[in-house]
Amino acid sequence: MADYRIETDSLGEVKVPADRYYGAQTQRAVENFPVSGVGFSRRFIRALGLIKEAAAFTNQQLGSLDSNLGSIVQQAATEGAEGKLDAHFPVDIFQTGSGTSTNMNTNEVIANRSIEILGGTIGSKTPVHPNDHVNHGQSSNDVIPTALHISAAEALHVELLPALKRIQEALEAKATEFDDVLKIGRTHLQDAVPVRLGQEFAGYATQIANGIARVEAVLPHMQELAIGGTAVGTGLNTHEEFGDRVAARISEQTGIAFTSAPNRFEALAARDAAVMASGALRTIAVSLTKIANDIRWLGSGPRCGIGELLVPAVQPGSSIMPGKVNPVMAESLLMVCAQVMGNDQTIAWGGAAGNFELNVMKPVIAHNLLESISLLSNGMHTFVERCITGLEANRERAEQLIEGSLAMCTALAPVIGYDAAASIAKEAYKTGRTVREVAREKSGLSDEALNEALDARRQTGK
Repeated sequence: MADYRIETDSLGEVKVPADRYYGAQTQRAVENFPVSGVGFSRRFIRALGLIKEAAAFTNQQLGSLDSNLGSIVQQAATEGAEGKLDAHFPVDIFQTGSGTSTNMNTNEVIANRSIEILGGTIGSKTPVHPNDHVNHGQSSNDVIPTALHISAAEALHVELLPALKRIQEALEAKATEFDDVLKIGRTHLQDAVPVRLGQEFAGYATQIANGIARVEAVLPHMQELAIGGTAVGTGLNTHEEFGDRVAARISEQTGIAFTSAPNRFEALAARDAAVMASGALRTIAVSLTKIANDIRWLGSGPRCGIGELLVPAVQPGSSIMPGKVNPVMAESLLMVCAQVMGNDQTIAWGGAAGNFELNVMKPVIAHNLLESISLLSNGMHTFVERCITGLEANRERAEQLIEGSLAMCTALAPVIGYDAAASIAKEAYKTGRTVREVAREKSGLSDEALNEALDARRQTGK
């Protein structure tokens, strides 16, 4: 038996691997785009399966697809959505900018699987045709952006928001645990007035809460679907109710409230919602970079750094320095954030690169957006499990640094004046003594008044 079969498309004959469900157009794409070896993710292929199932269901309802064929197409499309046909999606991300190759890959796979179920000959395009039946009422130009929105919205709901809420809760728990830990504040990388370690962590938790709000703000836009617009947004060759009905069916299948885009010209020509979503992800990456960097700096040492935090030891840190332990979980998260910021640049450029009635950077936008969501989600989960949960405060070190800080003079300024307080700070620095020791000699304050003014807890507010 030959290891290939001959299929045809509008350009002629093509040799297709005999054991593959895809057909001639997919094979041409495999040969045309041997670029990265990276294909669409499971979540995106799931979205394509959901679209084709919903389209077949809707076309049967509208009387434009035979119910016997339609039900078989639904069955095959569901297999695609469930991941049973993933081995038959070989097309590279760096392909035609509309994603036509991947839409046709989907159509051919579902058509040939349907033919197999019906006992026919794979590759014959009968009784199920990839264009006439599986792609009925659709265009790559509305299918691919619809798949982008479905897959990204699902990922935001199912992956990112739970991860964000988990890290927010973990940071809030540490804010409570560390609320009584007094430490020196730092501005411009220099000593500043005291804060509580819990206050710092409450600030981190609020950054994450704000990130959640940004994601929730973009979700309604990601839940608008381009389907029904066909080639340029006019809806040519499809029923006027098709887009609304498909959106309703996908909502039923996913539990997410998808709607038909209010303007399908915008939905095909622009990728602004994806750019906005990526912007929210970039902001979250910026927040996490701040948090991870602060934690690794506060945990630096263990003897010659700041050392106010004790970071969990999860693996040996050096191949040459015995006993060294590094803040590897923070470093891992920092690299995740760097990748997300880079992805955002590609998405932004991709969103800007469309012309007239069609954006032609959809595959790389979809790939980068889904990668960013997955990286951030996984990165946050591991950071919570292997770093935040095990963080401990080095209370002795925090107290030592507060007492030795020259910024403690700030609390004396309202009592003895700015210039006198500055003079005390300078002498303390010059002599290596503490502010308290010099102020006891120079300020003229009683021990009781001095202790009240230099009470670090009082300086941190409520």
